[in-house]
Amino acid sequence: MPHVITQSCCNDGSCVFACPVNCIHPSPDEPGFATTEMLYIDPVACVDCGACVSACPVGAIAPDNRLEGKQLPFVEINASFYPERPADVKLPPTSKLAPVIPAAQVRARPRPLTVAIVGSGPAAMYAADELLTQPGVRVNVFEKLPTPYGLVRAGVAPDHQNTKKVTALFDRVSRHRHFRFYLNVEVGQHLSHAELLAHHHAVLYAVGAPDDRRLDIDGMGLPGTGTATELVAWINGHPDFTDLPVDLSHERVVIVGNGNVALDVARVLTTDPEELARTDISDRALEVLRHSEVREVVVAARRGPAHSAFTLPELIGLTETSEVVLDPEDHKLVEADLAAVPDRLTGQKLEILRELGDASVPRTRPRIRLTYRLTPARVLGEQRATGVEFSVTGTEDTHRIDAGLVLTSIGYRGKQIRDLPFDESRSVIPNDGGRVIDPASGQPVTGAYVAGWIKRGPTGFIGTNKSCSVQTVQSLVADYNAGALTDPVTKPDGLDRLVHARQPDVVDSAGWAAIDAAEIARGSDDGRPRNKFTEVADMLAAAATAPPAPKRRLLARLLG
Repeated sequence: MPHVITQSCCNDGSCVFACPVNCIHPSPDEPGFATTEMLYIDPVACVDCGACVSACPVGAIAPDNRLEGKQLPFVEINASFYPERPADVKLPPTSKLAPVIPAAQVRARPRPLTVAIVGSGPAAMYAADELLTQPGVRVNVFEKLPTPYGLVRAGVAPDHQNTKKVTALFDRVSRHRHFRFYLNVEVGQHLSHAELLAHHHAVLYAVGAPDDRRLDIDGMGLPGTGTATELVAWINGHPDFTDLPVDLSHERVVIVGNGNVALDVARVLTTDPEELARTDISDRALEVLRHSEVREVVVAARRGPAHSAFTLPELIGLTETSEVVLDPEDHKLVEADLAAVPDRLTGQKLEILRELGDASVPRTRPRIRLTYRLTPARVLGEQRATGVEFSVTGTEDTHRIDAGLVLTSIGYRGKQIRDLPFDESRSVIPNDGGRVIDPASGQPVTGAYVAGWIKRGPTGFIGTNKSCSVQTVQSLVADYNAGALTDPVTKPDGLDRLVHARQPDVVDSAGWAAIDAAEIARGSDDGRPRNKFTEVADMLAAAATAPPAPKRRLLARLLG
């Protein structure tokens, strides 16, 4: 009865280190880990100990006899990752034990290592977790919103609640007695990089890639155009996107780009709103979706089916919950690509695409249509978007798709941080192993580090940030141990006074706990995991119900 990893895998890697027989790959030390769509359990080597189940932060692992119907394809997907071998050979011949990367060892000094982390998403929280494995280390996390956890809160689709379970790990990290949240504090507005560095040995930026890559064609910018990322933020109740003008009064939506975010948006727009009402979707988005006239979402890709950007797990999940179809011409493209499958993973995607329904059959409910070899040429319409004109990739032919809403989903860009270098071509902060590098001198910028998408670009999954952050922490601690980092020039309470002077509405860990509890209570009445606040004022009002700070500090001292 081997265990199986399913589509909710976040590539965290904790299961790899929990496994006593090295049957989960690729491991963080293997070249394919950074780009793999998911991790795989070897059914031959698995000894059914269940250690991986408790280690997985998102509940993605189960015995093969306890899978739901929609998870059954993952039995073969896990097995097909491994080569066939004789019955008496447990591990593949090339297999090697995945070494557990040791935590960076901080050398004791008169003053503890104190690190500011800017951002509170997965890369930030994984970095904090790695730092706090050492005694005496202090971590302060700064986030411009009153709520933490970045894209896990605002970027994961509301019907993917399993994926959001990783926040339980982050909650545990945030309760560490040497961890402090400074939420609703924006670095660059309330505090500068130099001021942070004056109060810490190092500043680690884990701010992600917050900007969308824009599609530079005529008509983008008209009412009725936008990005899939903005729509996901609106669906999730991000306060910056609460008032996004989303018009779903038309029959069709076109999404340019076919990555996982595009499929998430397509799925939400075609899902029965009453199913979404059991999630943490924002009330405003749910009300708009309840009155939606959308009957088809077209997901358009520039290249052919073999180059689909979405992952295999995402495609399987989509086909289990939604009606997904292809035009007859796209079915032909799938067959042509199957005749020359470049690799196993692509072959599995194509086999699933081959089984999709025919778009020429009249629809009976809202559906998703995947289309290929369409390069957007211009958005149609004068006062607002009415459709998209495409060129058929590699030809002189054109193709028009009428739509009342046009969204792009073609990637992300990092954003320059004041006082730090920036690589415009790659949209990242130049770095070496997480150390920020000054391009002019080629030397590290003392005390400045990066992790996550701002370090490596918008690649990988939630768990990919774990190994990325571990590498950065290793670099930071090595510099601290070598005496390359300058001690803070002020006492710890000086930072607290400075932050409160600049931003009286700062939200600390207790304030976030009060917001969290209030949202969960609001949702429990309707059988929802939570009902989010979407206005900053409401978040601050909830945070204000937390116990006064002096009582919290006394409690912390009593607890050690």
